[in-house]
Amino acid sequence: MTGRSPKFLRGMLTSAASVMLAGSLLATPFAAQADDRREPSILTFGIVPQQSASRLAQMWGPLLERAGQDLGLEIRFKTTRDIPTFEACLAAGAYDIAYMNPAHYTIFAEISGYRAIARQTEKKLHGLLVVQRDSALQSIADLEGSEIAFPSPGAFGASIVPRAEIRAQGVEFSPKYVRSHDSVYRAVASGLIPAGGGVLRTFNAIPQDLRDQLRVIYRTEGYTPHAIAGLGSIDLALLRAIQETFVGLSIETPDLVASVGMNGIEAASHGDWDDVRGLALTADATGISTEDAAACPSG
Repeated sequence: MTGRSPKFLRGMLTSAASVMLAGSLLATPFAAQADDRREPSILTFGIVPQQSASRLAQMWGPLLERAGQDLGLEIRFKTTRDIPTFEACLAAGAYDIAYMNPAHYTIFAEISGYRAIARQTEKKLHGLLVVQRDSALQSIADLEGSEIAFPSPGAFGASIVPRAEIRAQGVEFSPKYVRSHDSVYRAVASGLIPAGGGVLRTFNAIPQDLRDQLRVIYRTEGYTPHAIAGLGSIDLALLRAIQETFVGLSIETPDLVASVGMNGIEAASHGDWDDVRGLALTADATGISTEDAAACPSG
């Protein structure tokens, strides 16, 4: 392929992705509303607040800016102060595009009409349990009767799955919800709480001096990772273009994709999360907020 331009390569690499997306979207209930779909000149892109807003803006800003330039529109970075507020925004359909965890996707695809267009390449999401590096804790069994920090009830890899696997081992514990993944790591490192839940991507993204204070004692089973998903009210052609742009940028500018903690971005379809659906998660069982849409900040 010597001499081919990046744009040519993007077309070659994403033509199949376009067919996949069109098929997955046309098979959904909201396809009947195609005449009402819109083509906005500004897209809001909501990011689940696993880390601080300033850190997320630093990580995602360059990628979203470049994607907007390639699409010929503005993509506005959005996040919230915590994951429950982010869930309220997903319930309200407040974001045109959103990066959400697997449990969020399976629930808000039904509630708000989000449909997956992309996900991290060749990746399974594993939850982690971390302790202080010099802690005597070595396994889940050692956590009996302990308080364990989690980002929120609805954080999939860092909370839902670890909680379920700890309970499956018959270990009793008290969950403490502390807003974000980074808050978990800081609380454990400082000795405020003996153990906490996270995921590998956010663990690797924290400063080295903080990571050096922690040790992983458990890794959960793996599941399909976070979804990049668009609202069904957006024009199908635009959703396909967004998908092609992110998949293409994964090839053309891998450094921008690496900056958000991904080794690549590939096309996704609704059925990719059937493994998560197999867990039969409900909003009530996970603690995911689906009703208080008024809690989503406007503007």
